[in-house]
Amino acid sequence: MSGQTHKVAPGEGRIVNLGVIQMRVLASGEATGRAFTLAEFTGGAGPWTVPHIHRGMEESFFVLDGEFTFGIGDHQVLAGPGSYVLVPRGARHTITAGTGGGRFLTLMVPGGLEEMCSCSPTAGNATSS
Repeated sequence: MSGQTHKVAPGEGRIVNLGVIQMRVLASGEATGRAFTLAEFTGGAGPWTVPHIHRGMEESFFVLDGEFTFGIGDHQVLAGPGSYVLVPRGARHTITAGTGGGRFLTLMVPGGLEEMCSCSPTAGNATSS
């Protein structure tokens, strides 16, 4: 489907319940020819991930609502609305939402990792990709 116009209106997009959080796929790897995946994540306060590493992709986050702590390697990065955070390929990281939870956009380059999340009921426990 790459090379085609792609639009997802409010309330549209594939929703994947990952337990603690919910992912709404805005642009899948399939839709972008595996160039990237864009997804919106929403959830409550507390840890959203276990420590994990993506060896084959970079992951970027743009915070829309709430306060987050991104543990990246030995660093704690605090990010609120309007903040952008890049997690480099191969960096061990975690994500924790502050009081009230929050919402952010995630850009995954290259695309396709969302497929793991949408077909495996235990995908939220993945530690490396």
